[in-house]
Amino acid sequence: MPTLESLKRYAERATGLRRPGKRKAMDFAQARNPHTVRFKDDGLIPNHPRWPLVIYRRAVNLDERYDPAAEIEDLFEANGWGDTWRNTIYDYVHYHSRIHEVLGIARGKGRVRFGGKKKGRIFTLKADDVAVLPAGTGHQCLGADDDFLVIGAYPPAGTYDECTTVEDRPRALKSIPKVPPPRKDPVYGAGGPLGRLWKTTK
Repeated sequence: MPTLESLKRYAERATGLRRPGKRKAMDFAQARNPHTVRFKDDGLIPNHPRWPLVIYRRAVNLDERYDPAAEIEDLFEANGWGDTWRNTIYDYVHYHSRIHEVLGIARGKGRVRFGGKKKGRIFTLKADDVAVLPAGTGHQCLGADDDFLVIGAYPPAGTYDECTTVEDRPRALKSIPKVPPPRKDPVYGAGGPLGRLWKTTK
């Protein structure tokens, strides 16, 4: 599926077909109350010391005129979250210590554990759900539909890395608190809930 989606993505970007564009994509964000969860350090997965995982249920109105993957990509990019990718979520627990991440579900549903094996919680994510992960948040796909498709993206500040082992912890514990909050919520922009949740939550 990743190869096929990469080809579709390339064709859509080259032609503009089945893409709403960044300006139009903003219209598809649906106002939703955020669901927040904070996780403790579980010994392997640090999680974030202050900021919660944020889940928006049914946050994107997936219009049939457009490819849902392209619609979510354009929405994220309109709000300054780039380096988008199309794939699933890895089936092993991992986290990013130097950057935040957003995951938008374009198709299907999957069971995803956030926070690590010891301190985490399992959520079923479905098409049009969005999860915003602060740096350090463990995540792992435990099972999914065959057509489960995730769109990932990152804010401009930060550097992608992937941490999976206890040896990663010393550096990660230093770098996670230093990753700055993003300027915009990936779904709702500058006025979205993320700015409040990731600045005032202690």
